[in-house]
Amino acid sequence: MTPLPAALGGNELVAWRLDRAEFALAWDSGEGAFRQGGRWNSRGIRAVYCALDPATAILEVAVHKGFTVLDTQPHVVTSLAIDAPHEVHIVRPDDVPNPNWLHPGIPSAGQRAFGDALLTQHKFVVIPSAVSSRSWNLIFVAASAKETYRLLAQERIALDTRFNPPAE
Repeated sequence: MTPLPAALGGNELVAWRLDRAEFALAWDSGEGAFRQGGRWNSRGIRAVYCALDPATAILEVAVHKGFTVLDTQPHVVTSLAIDAPHEVHIVRPDDVPNPNWLHPGIPSAGQRAFGDALLTQHKFVVIPSAVSSRSWNLIFVAASAKETYRLLAQERIALDTRFNPPAE
């Protein structure tokens, strides 16, 4: 597991997410999670999914869309700062009732209910990534975490073209 950033006990915690360029301005709306539900939230909850490092943010999107989409459609990487790291609740692997929830697969109703409860109780939740088991995701509901995070930067991302090689 990648060590947690020192900012969880120190200065600034930075999180990252990747969006299609057309949705970059609404990066913290939670619209996708609201419409579809997510690994850790039910439909109707505006959860914002991030990662604690940019590479994991890219992998989290690539696992759903594929590298072809990331190569052919403009995407923006967003970095944000959590100004209240003491508000971050860390869920360690042993804290999850069903260890299968930390592996790729379709989320269960119990998994989403667990996540819904976490998002109700805490402004920010850090939880292991199912895509990269040694990485961390950060999830929050913008309305609940208001004024405790801020946008740092947004920039177009260009991935290495070897992720989408030509068919030969």
